[in-house]
Amino acid sequence: MEKTLLRVGEAAAVLSVSRWTIYRWVEEGRLRGTKIGKGGVRIVRDSITSLIEANQSDMAGSWQRSIHT
Repeated sequence: MEKTLLRVGEAAAVLSVSRWTIYRWVEEGRLRGTKIGKGGVRIVRDSITSLIEANQSDMAGSWQRSIHT
């Protein structure tokens, strides 16, 4: 069973970005996160999956447009 909430470091590893990028993306609304305790943040796994899927379709569309021009 996969965890629903990931630590910032875990989310960064999944997305191959820095921890600071994860914090920035949460602040920008690209990822959903929740505060745990006094300062901890957990990232919602579904938002990571959505971000990956959105970027895959964006890349596919860009690639298709580039070969047709």
